[in-house]
Amino acid sequence: MLGEWKSVRNTAPAMGRQLAAKGSGGRTRKLVRQFIPLYLMMLPALVYYFIFRYMPIYGLVISFKDFNINDGIMGSPWADPWYKYYAQFFNSPYCVRLISNTLIISLLKIAFGTVVPIILALLLNECSNRVITRSVQTLTFMPHFLSWVIIYGIMLAFFSESTGVINKMIAMSSGSTIPFLTSNSWFRQIVVSSDVWQNAGYNAIIYLAAMSGIDPSLYEAAKLDGAKRMTVIWRITLPCIKSVIVMLLILRLGSVLDAGFDQIYNLYNVQVYQTGDVLDTWVYRTGLQQMNFSLAAAVGLFKSAIGFVLILLANKLAKRWGEAIW
Repeated sequence: MLGEWKSVRNTAPAMGRQLAAKGSGGRTRKLVRQFIPLYLMMLPALVYYFIFRYMPIYGLVISFKDFNINDGIMGSPWADPWYKYYAQFFNSPYCVRLISNTLIISLLKIAFGTVVPIILALLLNECSNRVITRSVQTLTFMPHFLSWVIIYGIMLAFFSESTGVINKMIAMSSGSTIPFLTSNSWFRQIVVSSDVWQNAGYNAIIYLAAMSGIDPSLYEAAKLDGAKRMTVIWRITLPCIKSVIVMLLILRLGSVLDAGFDQIYNLYNVQVYQTGDVLDTWVYRTGLQQMNFSLAAAVGLFKSAIGFVLILLANKLAKRWGEAIW
């Protein structure tokens, strides 16, 4: 009897784990069957990402090869040494210029693209006239739907040195014009301000949505304590949306080396290469126009690797602040 009891005692935990596993497996299958419609809705997006985001990763191998279109990816010989094209880029005279231009433009976009929407959202949130709030919100949100080709046409109408409205007003007052679109002194300001103008309304909506979730009792308590409006904004509104601000900063820091190809490609020209040429535009010219695919792929892989590292670092900082998103 004692031996049988020991046998039962030893096998009981294993049987319990098996039953728990079976129960867990049953619940999992039930949940899967329950959410099949949602999985089917998600399937096209997964297929898209697999085909257009993950499958092209295979092509990065050409950054380590002397790629030739006729030989294909597998038929092209390996570069000797394997880091040949990376060394070619880092030893080139335009390496520092491209990286510095990309970082400066991206950081300026992140800074102004964060502060301006927050200020706009605070102003809309504090406005008591809902008609004005909705009108301003609509007007600031509309540029988000414009392509950079259209925005370039608008900017050309305003800032062109010969026919621009602003330059005509400047010429009438001072007798001279300012080359906004062809001057290295002005190009970055034009790029950053146009990006903020296009996206401020969209980002402000995100912050407004976060503000709408703040507990109204906090504002009521502040009003009873006699807090002024600026004190309420600084002590209640901003701290309550801190997690959203940090999350958006993390998402943007991951693309800090992505200064905006569509925008800059439409706005820049040879005269502003010194301050406006970034990694993406250079990769486009080198890879597609000059047919140097291996060098372009090497620079693209370098940019992606730096972006991945920045995402990890940004999330580590967010964890330290207690605002990690994953």
